[in-house]
Formats: sequence, C-alpha cells, structure tokens
Amino acid sequence: MSGWPRVGGRGQSRWLALSAVVIGLDQWSKHLVERSLQMYEAIYCLPVFNLVRAHNPGVAFSMFDDASGWQRWAFSALAAVISVWLVVWLARLGPRANLQGAALALILAGAVGNVIDRLRLGYVVDFLQVHWHEHYFPAFNVADSAITIGAGCLLLDALLAGRRPAPA
Repeated sequence: MSGWPRVGGRGQSRWLALSAVVIGLDQWSKHLVERSLQMYEAIYCLPVFNLVRAHNPGVAFSMFDDASGWQRWAFSALAAVISVWLVVWLARLGPRANLQGAALALILAGAVGNVIDRLRLGYVVDFLQVHWHEHYFPAFNVADSAITIGAGCLLLDALLAGRRPAPA
C-alpha cells in the first residue's frame, strides 16, 4: 500500500518509544495505587496535593460516570480510532517536527493508557488530586497528564509555527 506512510522509521520510532514509556509509567503507577490504597483513601502529600484512589467509569471529570455501561465501549472505540489516527500523523511528520512529535506521542500514550484501564477494568484508575482549601479538582492520572501536556505542546507548536520562516 504505497499510500500509507511507513510507521517506525528512524524519526518516528522515537515518538513511539516515548509513548511506550509513558504508557508503562501510567500502568505501573495505577498498579501501585490499586495495590496500596483502598477506594477513596487519601495520602496527604502537600497542602495542595493528595494521592487518592478513585475509579472513573466516565470520561474527563467523571462525565457520564452514571451511564448504563455504554460509555466503556464507546469511549474505548473512540480512543482506538484516535490512536490509529495519531500513529498515522506521527508517521507523516517531518524529521524536524520535534515539539509536534512529542505532543502527539504524549496524547497517544494517554489515550492508550486510559483505554487499557477501560477494557481491563471497566473504569479508569485516577489518583492525583489537586486542591485549594476545601475546593478539590477531580482526581486524574499519568495518562490524563500526558494528554493535557501533549495538547498544550500542540497549541504551543501551532503558535510557534506562525513565527517560523516559510520554507524556501
């Protein structure tokens, strides 16, 4: 299939390796939390940060967490489609698209890390919690952090692209 980009070329393999490392960290950290904390048990680390075990059957900020179960399969399928699209995008990147490559690799890792939980457990394990006094941000995990950082890097890359000189 000549229309398909070659995945795993020298430049793209580093982004897939970054994704694999982040997926590994995500799954390892969730395993530690499940082994070490009871549901909703919190460890107070800093005045603004806790480790707390929570399960999220929904999506971001627990949206759809009280749905009848369809969300597990729908969001897993959506994440799978997005992951394939991200791999194709990564394969088409030029050799100097470092910020964009890192951003896509982080988003890919986050999507895959959370879909592993959804398919294996039926929910996503969250455990990082930021708060200010009695105001608590919903718990999140390494995969969520990777998606957020990746999205921020994509935005930064888009902003910086406007400042780059046009290719000759």
